[in-house]
Amino acid sequence: MIKGGFGKGGIGTSVAAAALAAFCAAGTAQAAQCGNGPGGFEAWKRDFAEEARANGVSANAIAALMTTSYNTATISADRGQKSFRLSLDQFLAKRGGPTIVARGRALKRTHAALFASIEDRYGVPPGPLLAIWGMETGFGAVRGNQNTLSAVATLAYDCRRSAFFTDQLYAALKLVDRGIITASTRGSMHGELGHTQFLPKAILNYGTGGSLENASVALTSTANFLKGHGWRAGAGYQPGEANFGALQAWNAASVYQRALALLGRQIDGE
Repeated sequence: MIKGGFGKGGIGTSVAAAALAAFCAAGTAQAAQCGNGPGGFEAWKRDFAEEARANGVSANAIAALMTTSYNTATISADRGQKSFRLSLDQFLAKRGGPTIVARGRALKRTHAALFASIEDRYGVPPGPLLAIWGMETGFGAVRGNQNTLSAVATLAYDCRRSAFFTDQLYAALKLVDRGIITASTRGSMHGELGHTQFLPKAILNYGTGGSLENASVALTSTANFLKGHGWRAGAGYQPGEANFGALQAWNAASVYQRALALLGRQIDGE
């Protein structure tokens, strides 16, 4: 998902999404003062907790928030996404494109019934789903070991993209209330979770139920995300084609988008 952004249907409904949008907007409008560096994090956290409480966040979620700490590794990762400036060929070489295609083709065969069911329901073929799975976590091999709430809280406090991650933090606190994550949940550097790396707000909006640590749930939720961003069954997904916009919604980096389209086509074109 978008690193600073990604977007499942069991958990999210239009009513719930509207309520969350209003809830998050209220939190953002009164946002505690952002900062640059760890020095102001604890004071920011206290201020944010007060605002969150005023916006209806439960005591249980506030308690989870108060366990968070400033994550310097998250800030380093956020500042260091240099691979997004590579050429497409360089990017694919760095990410192991041929390995993703080979493994993706094998998984498409061994899990044919699952992918057929997903395509029948959401209109998304196996290729782009397998490309996302391979690119995000090496098909589940590397899902991160950072404290999720600390990562999201750190980025909400950090001035670079405070508004975007304030919304993510409010969503994460809702996930705590729903028992989907806890204060000890661990994921990737920006707070992404599961096999295909969903940010908290995307879990609320597109999660299809169950744990994203389960590959089939993650893949189904990813297809729901793509459908929710305009995916049309049977249409193409290369640059300039109808479904490329849904891949663009998955990650903001142009080279990442083009890599997903190419890898997906190579997997689907077996």
